[in-house]
Amino acid sequence: MSFYARWIFLWFTGAASGSDTPGLVMQMQVESEGDAAACAAAVLTPPLSLEGGLAAELQPANLVQRVLSLFCNVRPGSDLSHFQLPATFNLPKSQLQMYGEGVYCAGEDLLSRCAGGKDSLDRLKSVLAWSISTTRPPIFGFAPYNPVLGETHHVSHGSLNVLLEQVSHRPPVSALHATAAGGEVRLVWCQSPVPKFHGASIEAAVRGRRELRLPRHGETYELDCPNLLIRLLPSPAVEWSGDVRVVCVESGLEAEISFCRSRRSFLGFGGGDARCVKGRILRSASREIVCEIDGFWDRTVSLKDVSTGEVSVLYDAHRAIGNLTTPVVHDNKGVAASESAVVWGEVSDSLLKKDWERARQAKRRVEDEARKLAKERNEKGEVWMPKHFSLSQSKDGEWECWPLEESVPPAPIVVPS
Repeated sequence: MSFYARWIFLWFTGAASGSDTPGLVMQMQVESEGDAAACAAAVLTPPLSLEGGLAAELQPANLVQRVLSLFCNVRPGSDLSHFQLPATFNLPKSQLQMYGEGVYCAGEDLLSRCAGGKDSLDRLKSVLAWSISTTRPPIFGFAPYNPVLGETHHVSHGSLNVLLEQVSHRPPVSALHATAAGGEVRLVWCQSPVPKFHGASIEAAVRGRRELRLPRHGETYELDCPNLLIRLLPSPAVEWSGDVRVVCVESGLEAEISFCRSRRSFLGFGGGDARCVKGRILRSASREIVCEIDGFWDRTVSLKDVSTGEVSVLYDAHRAIGNLTTPVVHDNKGVAASESAVVWGEVSDSLLKKDWERARQAKRRVEDEARKLAKERNEKGEVWMPKHFSLSQSKDGEWECWPLEESVPPAPIVVPS
């Protein structure tokens, strides 16, 4: 199992220890009556949010010692893409679900606001606010499962339909396609995390292409995402860091924001600008600054108009990612066998029940089956092809994905309104 799944969610971590809290375990939530056996293997758990959810419930004991023990034989500078993680360190969901939750689990419909902006500057502000909303509270500890090749995740939230597919296993590449607001918003992502071990810390960057398109306005926004920094010593911590750009070539506008690292002393004291973001909106050609950005991604981010001095709230984290709702199964028969919540259902169920041996065995069965299928393809000379995306690699080594369909259909799993 690749550590890529853990990099970004040694942030989303901490869940492998399970919990007996009723609000935490939301397995096989069936919204309508019918043949529940059709989705009996599906296990859905709460998304990460500012309040409640997995983050509030899961605090494993002796976590630091357990994590440090994993890296005792790993050299600094090592690529952790193929690092093997025991099942007891897993969060009860797949990395595909994590990516998807950043899009479909939101308290506000920020995507529709992107399409409804009165002018290009207003739309860039909305796209930037939405981009910040995909940043979720990191938790030091465990990680989600590394998706198997061909694994999918399909969820709807109102008019937003989201489909993900694991289009490559080595290197791990995940593709996302989402459409919303009657086709006025379209997302196409191709992501490949690259984690590196630096002795006292792990830092993971995401390579690939992320686009948000507004067809009615003829605009395409290219978006970066911050790196995830996991400190092991001198005191354990995990945070987002690095520079992020949101660029629209058609309007000639772009935004630059920095996710600031906290300042810590050798003994781990201090804190400084933890979760702070600073940046600006500017005109690409002239580099003229239009607005200044300042705030905290887990609280509020403010925007100052340079010409007028007017200050407004760009992003309110409490409204956007506070008290998020857990997805439920709406159409039992429509849940695919390749669905993440089904593929890893037995593993997640075991983790939530703290049945570690059953979890270990179930996880091994999933991974052994994936290896068996890969071996059979190799013996037959078959080349695996994604079902929902085309996949290619550019001259500079970047992976590129494109959906085979223009829009994403409604999903059998939904986020209740």
